[in-house]
Amino acid sequence: MSAEVPTPSPDTRRARPSFLNSNRKQVTLFVLLTLLLTAATVWSGRVWLRNSETLTFAVGEANGPEARFAVKLAAMLKATSSQFKIKIVPNPDNAKALGQFDRKLADLAVLRTDSKIPPRARSLAILEHDVLMLISPGDKKIKSLAEAKKKKIALLTSGNNLAFVRNVLNIAEGTEAASRLQLAPPNSTLDKLLTSGGYGAVIAVDHASAIVKDKSFEQTARRTSFTVNAVDEAAALTRRYPGMSEEKLATGLLSSAPQIPDDDLDTVGLQWLLVGQSAISASTAGELARTIYENKAELALDDGFASTIEPAEVDKTAFVAAHQGVVEYINDTSKSFLERYSDLAYFAAAALSIIGSLFVALYTKVTRVAPEKASELATAILDIGERVAHAQTVEAVDRLQDELERVLRGAVVGLRDGTISSDGLDTFKLGYELVRDEIAMRRESLKRQSGHEDNVVVVKTAQSA
Repeated sequence: MSAEVPTPSPDTRRARPSFLNSNRKQVTLFVLLTLLLTAATVWSGRVWLRNSETLTFAVGEANGPEARFAVKLAAMLKATSSQFKIKIVPNPDNAKALGQFDRKLADLAVLRTDSKIPPRARSLAILEHDVLMLISPGDKKIKSLAEAKKKKIALLTSGNNLAFVRNVLNIAEGTEAASRLQLAPPNSTLDKLLTSGGYGAVIAVDHASAIVKDKSFEQTARRTSFTVNAVDEAAALTRRYPGMSEEKLATGLLSSAPQIPDDDLDTVGLQWLLVGQSAISASTAGELARTIYENKAELALDDGFASTIEPAEVDKTAFVAAHQGVVEYINDTSKSFLERYSDLAYFAAAALSIIGSLFVALYTKVTRVAPEKASELATAILDIGERVAHAQTVEAVDRLQDELERVLRGAVVGLRDGTISSDGLDTFKLGYELVRDEIAMRRESLKRQSGHEDNVVVVKTAQSA
């Protein structure tokens, strides 16, 4: 009667780490890793894109202002660790550079507003103004352009301004007035032209920044008297020739002592524009414009060109339309979060999809704990049932009852965590109920047997007595 329940054989099933037994923990971990890696990928991609944006700049001859400005711009962007890099593409002259820009072989170019404007050019900044000055000897004022075109005029400027001056004076090629408009001889000075050249007027066209720095006008004024005349027809000229702009000669601009001009004067001129392709993204154009405006002191050339960079004209009537990105920057147009970061959002969604798919494949194929079928646990239950018949004491039956309850508790927890599937759950329930009933019956049987043996002992004792 002292026989004990046979010791169960050790469970030969591979023990699973507690962490892996919870697929829910794995899913949580992979979700967190997906979000972290997506954020890292988007940030790295944004940095890479910002650090790898190269803009091609088409320029004319190496000594021209366009090429020298491009070199300055490239150096400034590098010094300020900007997201942009400039690739300079030289050409024999600026006309060919604009042709290259027109063929969409360059992103940036510099043009003057009397040039042939490529249709896809959009203004990013005003680099310089060329200003026309109508000068007469002594104190003789020229009251109108019609009066000026009747005089012999020396053009104190480079040859590419001849067409501009003819338009201002409304002089047709081949006319008598055209013959009176002559390019000044090389190395001519203003005082020589006014005193010994026989000219009734001198027209000078130069960069506004160069005029400010030029001290020769003040030196000439101390030797020779001259008058700078207003171009009262400036407004009409800018309507007739949209590429022209109304300009102003400030009091004392050419000479402070004597003061020339003695009052602010209206005149006309042309603008030098930095232009970009209309296809450049608004964010790129706006950021490039911002960088130029904030670092314009670093972009001035030694001769003064681009020393007073101005924002592009954003008015719809501007001769060259401003780029949309520049318009948004100058007007500080507020965008919604989705509008400002839509491209980044699409990139983030794509990265999230790819990284998430990789983790799903990793989880389903490698790390996921395959759930046991509930029916497989019936084997452990039946093993307990087999040992019930060999239990010789109520205490042994109670231990088997505890073991059965542990199996049941593990099944419930496994069903909750996903480590046990519901396949064969009916079989498990049937086995559990069967063994539970066997344990109850065995317990009752042992209790009855224990009570019967006590009665037998009592009877025997009485007979012996």
